[in-house]
Amino acid sequence: MLRLTWVQPEDLIGHELRQAALDGREPKVIAARWRAAGGADAPAAAGASPTPTSRYLRRLASDLLDELADLPSRLADDEPTDLERIRASCPAWPRPVAVRVTTPQRLEAAWLGRAAGCLLGKPVEKLPLDAIRRLARSTGNWPLTTYFTARGVPEDLLRRHPWNRRSAATSLAENIDGMPEDDDLDYPLLNLVLLQRHGRAFTLTDLARTWLDELPAGRTFTAERIAYRNLLTGVEPPHTARHRNPFREWIGALIRADVHGWTNPGDPAGAAEQAHRDATLTHTANGVYAAMFTAAVIAAAATGGHDVHACVRTGLTVVPPRSRLARAVREAVGLAHEHQDFDTVVDALHRTYGATHHWVHAVPNTALIAAALTHANGDFTGSICRAVGGGWDTDSNGATAGSIAGLLAGHPAALPDRWTAPLKNRLATSIGDFNGIGFDTLAHLTHRETRRP
Repeated sequence: MLRLTWVQPEDLIGHELRQAALDGREPKVIAARWRAAGGADAPAAAGASPTPTSRYLRRLASDLLDELADLPSRLADDEPTDLERIRASCPAWPRPVAVRVTTPQRLEAAWLGRAAGCLLGKPVEKLPLDAIRRLARSTGNWPLTTYFTARGVPEDLLRRHPWNRRSAATSLAENIDGMPEDDDLDYPLLNLVLLQRHGRAFTLTDLARTWLDELPAGRTFTAERIAYRNLLTGVEPPHTARHRNPFREWIGALIRADVHGWTNPGDPAGAAEQAHRDATLTHTANGVYAAMFTAAVIAAAATGGHDVHACVRTGLTVVPPRSRLARAVREAVGLAHEHQDFDTVVDALHRTYGATHHWVHAVPNTALIAAALTHANGDFTGSICRAVGGGWDTDSNGATAGSIAGLLAGHPAALPDRWTAPLKNRLATSIGDFNGIGFDTLAHLTHRETRRP
């Protein structure tokens, strides 16, 4: 029997109960009703429980999802989703700029960096932190300095902690042959299509139509799959982000943010506003802030005129300062400055967030990215290796760190060959006509969008 991931009400309800506890609602009474009826917790790692449930429990889960959505949140004033309220809460909101200047070479380094960081994280996605460390140590690759390999890993260790089954065949060092398809690259391509068709003034309707035209449903996950389903059932944006969507503060909007930053070099306000519009199709509050923060950091890095620390500070200017995401980033950056050993930083972040947040939630993952970039001082290898070695959503975190560090490096030749040569200037995707495209071509197409009025 087909167990469709990320959409079945009986699998969503556990995630929504945890999300409610995080975002200031009080879900205890509803949680008790669900458990009294025999309802299970959310699947720990997979997107669907292994066996179907009863029709009664499925109907109950649907009803409880709606009841949870109606609960008031005590954090609503500190964590708005509306752009005007976000702006009003940010006292240092950056000024818009009219001139946007970067180079195709810098953008090519960003595309390559995103791909390499993603590829580094793919084989260990979903693995616990201890497993990542054990696998890397077993081949003498800890702290990380290059792609993972299965060569030399003891068989008993692989039985306990197998590589990500979808990625090992294309992302272990001995198997890499160009950049394989991944949603962390598909979404930047999709947003490039969006900007080519509609420009930076695109609407939510433009975005939704582009998704339905170009994005295969099977390539969506978590919040994006829920929003896609909502569109197909007639739910209008931005309610698509809220309707039975317990993943609305997860990392999906963040991984879509790069193109908004790349095409607004030197204009973090413009980048954040574009990212906000994009994010609200699928996310709310901290899920939106993660995208805005990332886009603003990238916009600051895209000119080559700032170091990584100034870029991260710029990113925080577009995030409500009393939000959970702002606090998490500030704390993570402080840890990165305080401790010489990055494992100490990672362990502290996992103690703070590991028990309460899903491994794909935007808050801990954004904090880890900021800590990795800060601790590595923006160095490319150091940034992607720290981001991936810190666990949680390894391929997404590596991709974002690689994009930012690639921009700061400024040129493809500044990235070590061991990262870029296996990519063979070739990207696989199911988006549009981009399958097999080169990163140099993508850079020129992206650069063209920076000059569009």
